[in-house]
Amino acid sequence: MRLGLGLAALGRPAYINVGRSELPPSRSVAAMRDASWAVLDAAYAAGVRWVDVARSYGLAEEFLAGWLDSRAPSGVTVSSKWGYAYVGGWRLDAAVHEEKSHTLDRFRTQWTESTALLGDRLALYQVHSLTPDSPLFDDLALQDALAALPVRVGFSTSGPEQASVVRRALALERHGKPVFTAVQSTWNLLEPSAGPALAEAHAAGAHVLVKEALANGRLAVEPPEPVAALAKSLDVGPDAVALAAVLAQPWADTVLSGAAGTHQLASNLAAESVPHAALPELAEAPADYWKHRSDLAWA
Repeated sequence: MRLGLGLAALGRPAYINVGRSELPPSRSVAAMRDASWAVLDAAYAAGVRWVDVARSYGLAEEFLAGWLDSRAPSGVTVSSKWGYAYVGGWRLDAAVHEEKSHTLDRFRTQWTESTALLGDRLALYQVHSLTPDSPLFDDLALQDALAALPVRVGFSTSGPEQASVVRRALALERHGKPVFTAVQSTWNLLEPSAGPALAEAHAAGAHVLVKEALANGRLAVEPPEPVAALAKSLDVGPDAVALAAVLAQPWADTVLSGAAGTHQLASNLAAESVPHAALPELAEAPADYWKHRSDLAWA
């Protein structure tokens, strides 16, 4: 199965994602842990074998580590990310929820934290939200440290310049070897601009993960009319149609569901059986899309 599970919506009480009504009302640590485990159980039973977390996803790494210890599942690939730190204090109304730093010190600290929880189950470690202004591009010591990791190394991207970042980062080499062999980018029906660069990455042998396939929930909660009409005709949710559009891209190796509950997960998984159908052009200008995303409330 090419669908994987991302725990961004389940590891912390607030996230920039619409349509999280399936989360526990209390959003307590215990309740969110139970919700995470329920989704992980359902995903594994359905055949999902890739789980993606990050240091900034609140307690997502801890929740996942506990589930792995309890269930001892086989064949699960775990990816995580460093670069952002969660600073929200487990509050819905925090003024700041995460803080970004692409420095060697932040990498060393978070690598230690991630491996303390996930150990040798961690298969891919990614720079979180690489953008054109990241100091990583000029920090050779950081690049050397990444290249020396005993796991696969990748990066995620955000913003209207994703395509250029993908090409620039995958071109980085240290001592004759590429620094990165995986990339995780946003691609969806509203923001497909990174597609050509991701196709090039896949063709060059990089593992391509797709995040935010539902545009932070927008394509599920307020789908464009063509998506809603096709979903109705196929008797599936608009989320399944949107995810199916990503699965139709031959370069998309792993497509992440960000389900906030088991019902959302089941609806997402229906994408596996949705036939690919042509949809009219729905893309927004990248700058407009990312402005809309930045304006979403943490809730």
